[in-house]
Amino acid sequence: MDQQNALIWKQFLPGGCHWSGIIRRGTTLRLTDVNGGANAAVLFFNQEEKLERYNMADTLKSQHTFRLTKGHACHSDMGRIFCCITADTAGWNDTVCGLSDSDLIQQKYGTARYQEHRNQMFRSGLDGMLIELGKWGLDMRDITSNINFFSKVTTDASGELTFQAGNSKAGDYVDLSFVMNTLVVLSTAPHPLDPKTSYQPGAVNLEVFDTPPEAITECLHISENTRALKNTQHFYCGGKNESA
Repeated sequence: MDQQNALIWKQFLPGGCHWSGIIRRGTTLRLTDVNGGANAAVLFFNQEEKLERYNMADTLKSQHTFRLTKGHACHSDMGRIFCCITADTAGWNDTVCGLSDSDLIQQKYGTARYQEHRNQMFRSGLDGMLIELGKWGLDMRDITSNINFFSKVTTDASGELTFQAGNSKAGDYVDLSFVMNTLVVLSTAPHPLDPKTSYQPGAVNLEVFDTPPEAITECLHISENTRALKNTQHFYCGGKNESA
């Protein structure tokens, strides 16, 4: 964040917790891995019409990629863009592995219920997402393929997926510059393929600041992103995005 881009809001989110809120177009959400090894599972919805949400298939095929990083955009299922990734120091964000659920958490780490452990309970990514979605009138039907920021998963020739531990270090961050008013839903529960044998979810800092001028151009080298950005501008009846 440059000095001229004043901080608007910030929040510390402990590992294994969840959050949701509206991020306005023309602002940037920075996610920072506090201690290294964090996983930030994220879903996006159009604030004005929540039936429009992040679409993994369109995002990947339109940009010919398996991972997301700086220069990529996050597409909706209506041919528009939620945000562009305008900075990414870890360099790889998983797009295909989804969320952990309570059965997986219990199988890998055992049981730690709220009744006995209070805020140290073991939460799954799916449970956290459902709690946040309920605050906005959404539910299980609205769970779609999510992005796992900071997590790196590779595939071999046979299609087998492998979690690459240590991809994100303490202080690594990703900037999401929004061009649509977006409901962001986030969980910091462990990645479903994380090989750790004990429950060690990583904390994430959230910061919002005004998007720097010309930042959105980072993703316009891909023609489908340019087209989708124009669709987003038309949605707001404007020919030019506030942050472009």
